[in-house]
Amino acid sequence: MKIAQKYSHLNGEEYLIVHHKKLYDEIVNVVSSIDESTLRTKVSKEKRTKGARLISPKDLNKVFDKELSASGWKESRYSYYITLDRTLMEKSVLLPTKEQRKFLAENGEQEPIYSYNQTDFVKDKVAVEVQFGKYAFVAYDLFVKHMLFYSGGVIDLGIEILPTKKMQAQMSSGIAYFEGEVYNVMRQGRNSPPVPLLILGIEPE
Repeated sequence: MKIAQKYSHLNGEEYLIVHHKKLYDEIVNVVSSIDESTLRTKVSKEKRTKGARLISPKDLNKVFDKELSASGWKESRYSYYITLDRTLMEKSVLLPTKEQRKFLAENGEQEPIYSYNQTDFVKDKVAVEVQFGKYAFVAYDLFVKHMLFYSGGVIDLGIEILPTKKMQAQMSSGIAYFEGEVYNVMRQGRNSPPVPLLILGIEPE
């Protein structure tokens, strides 16, 4: 497979090239090592493609998991306490998790709510989300998950790997694709979400 399209948000790709070129090369190598012909294990039952052998999102995820894990990319969890007081939130998010609860309690939050987010692949403060799911999952990655990890100081950059429209046509219906998700980001304006991102669109060679 290959990286067919790229979108750099808030200089995400530039940051990666300057500060983490080796990590960028690892991701490129993982993508190029994948043989999509071995992943056409899903027989379509949909009317428009019935009987066709489609690329399996589950099998594709397994390959990425295996290859990125072998290169030292690991799961990371960011824990935090919820408050709806913006002033308290902006101060507490900068504190370690244990200190957040104490800080919020001391400032009037009687029962701070504990929550967390996790991302499958993090290395040297760079997060990678491999997303071959529905549209809502990508929006959550881009506008919630990457931003939480960034504001919490866990990462400096988020990378999202998506199929291009060309590849999505060879998968089940309803799967998010690069062009559509980049369009959604662009519509939000130059500074939203406020986290450096690199969105990669992959497809068969």
